[in-house]
Amino acid sequence: MKKILPVLFVLMFSKMAYCQNKNDFSLKFNHVALSVKDVDVSAAFYKNTLNLEEITNRTKKEGIRWFSLSDGKELHLISTIKEPVTLNKAVHFAMSTSHFNAFLMTIQNNKITYSDWLGQLNTVTTRADGIKQIYIQDPDGYWIEINGEE
Repeated sequence: MKKILPVLFVLMFSKMAYCQNKNDFSLKFNHVALSVKDVDVSAAFYKNTLNLEEITNRTKKEGIRWFSLSDGKELHLISTIKEPVTLNKAVHFAMSTSHFNAFLMTIQNNKITYSDWLGQLNTVTTRADGIKQIYIQDPDGYWIEINGEE
């Protein structure tokens, strides 16, 4: 019995050590942050063009505004850093809508330029899986992919 207790202790300790080193962080996507020139101009775009709901900026810092992307995900617009950002279409985020045609009509009525991945203006791509897709840019040049949910 005296030999069993130390063995049990070693087994329990090694199991605890293994679980701690497993690195199962269960990370989940939380938000995307964009560096913007004018937070009010960018906020108007995301609010009026994409109909995103503005939510409380919990940092309480000036020059930052937060928007809900649904399902607890957020978009943070930050105008506190003044260095220029270099962008290309591969740096983008994507959103989807079950009302793709209505969204397309809205941006056309608001004279917002859109394109396909290759850059052909006012062109909608239909992917191999049947999903319609376009790309637009916000006031700071960030690319936003919009997909239908057919």
